[in-house]
This record gives sequence, C-alpha cells and structure tokens, in this order.
Amino acid sequence: MAVKIRLARGGAKKKPFYQVVVADERFPRDGRFIEKLGQYDPKQDPPMFNIVEDRTLEWLNKGAQPTDTVRQLLRKQGIWAKFKQA
Repeated sequence: MAVKIRLARGGAKKKPFYQVVVADERFPRDGRFIEKLGQYDPKQDPPMFNIVEDRTLEWLNKGAQPTDTVRQLLRKQGIWAKFKQA
C-alpha cells in the first residue's frame, strides 16, 4: 500500500478549494482518505495554505510520498527543508 499526501478538490465549478489529505494512492482523488492535514485555497490573494506541520512531518517520516504540487507547497512553508534535515 503506497501512501500519498495529495490534494482533494472541493468547492463549486470555477471556484476550487482543496484539502491536503493522506490517502492510499489506489483510491480516487476525492474519495476515501486516511487523515486530513490541511487546506489550500488558490483563489485568495495571496493563496491560503494551512497545514498541521507536526502531523505532516510524521507522515513524511513514515514514508508517505507527496505529490509534486504538495511538495511545492511544503517547500514554500519550509516544511520540506525540515523534513530533509531530519
């Protein structure tokens, strides 16, 4: 079972809103997930990104793989650098 940290889409048409979730890669994008880690709203100026840092680092240390988009967001928050230092 490969675990991914990815975005699950919500919101209306043309008004996306995302939840950062930990999910098995076999499940659909907006389907079942293991744990919700945060939120991402790209429509705000500047884009809103809230995430639970300690739980995210814990999942990364357990071997969860972030998607490319989530990895970029973690880099902007400085969480990816903390993970790489550990």
